[in-house]
Amino acid sequence: MIGFILRLFHFSAEDTIVIFATASVLAGLYAVWNTLIIRDPMAGRIRGLMDRRNTLRAATRARHNRAAKDLRSSGLSFMRQSVVRLKLMRGDRIEQISMRLARAGWRSRDAVIIYLFAKAILPFAFAGAALMFFFFFGFQAHTPAVRFFIVAVAFVGGFMGADLFVKNVADKRVKEMTRAMPDALDLLVICAEAGLSLDAAMTRVGHEIAGASPVLAEEFSLTAIELGFLPSRQAALNNLMNRTNMAKLRALVNGLLQTERYGTPLANALRVLAAEFRDERIMLAEEKASKLPAKMTVPMIVFILPALFLVLGGPALIQVMQVFSH
Repeated sequence: MIGFILRLFHFSAEDTIVIFATASVLAGLYAVWNTLIIRDPMAGRIRGLMDRRNTLRAATRARHNRAAKDLRSSGLSFMRQSVVRLKLMRGDRIEQISMRLARAGWRSRDAVIIYLFAKAILPFAFAGAALMFFFFFGFQAHTPAVRFFIVAVAFVGGFMGADLFVKNVADKRVKEMTRAMPDALDLLVICAEAGLSLDAAMTRVGHEIAGASPVLAEEFSLTAIELGFLPSRQAALNNLMNRTNMAKLRALVNGLLQTERYGTPLANALRVLAAEFRDERIMLAEEKASKLPAKMTVPMIVFILPALFLVLGGPALIQVMQVFSH
């Protein structure tokens, strides 16, 4: 094949030797340059972490995408303008509000705006609803003191409504993560014994438990990203503890920090924590089972015993009524 090409282009033997020698020299220079060039080992890793963070943010916002789109189309800009005009974004409590909303799963700036707008509007909305209730349903017969008391209760309920809603959502997240913690720690033990680092183990566990507990998977994935970016592991683990405000994750963070400080094996510490959390979950199940007879007493008295007495004493009562009727 090479001979045919040389005859086709009328190359002599000397031209062929020169071409191959030049190609060999260029290949050698490229090989030397490729080995001597200084490469940044962190560039690919940082690029991968950035892609992972973007993917995680997209997955996090996917659950609220439709609601956020409806809010933007229906008046999110109006909420933002109202909050800015009322100067509600100023103050030292904004960071605390952001952390509280983050514990409930809302990490965007729009969530803070919606929360502040609801906090400012709901008291007046509830008080107005109470006044309209009096006006339309004819409760003018009540004294002004009673009506004022009901309107004041509605105003206070509207003022506390946003906080109660956020607290309930955060408590549901904590309960979901609490149920999934023992299984997640077992997976962390397996990953640690397999030789994976802490960030790689958390990334793997986040992928594996995404179907069982998306909330805990999201927190583990965010922590894995922060472990790769932040200068110290303690900052990333403290961020996990602050985001969740959960006793079990606080114990996990303290255990991981102690293993890093004293050099104890990571798998042993995780195995001990997993056993403790699993025993605690079993104890909670046993406690609920022991409370069940006491909780069933009232429904049994109200619903079961009257039907039982009716079935047992009904025929005798009918016969007695028939005897006295004759």
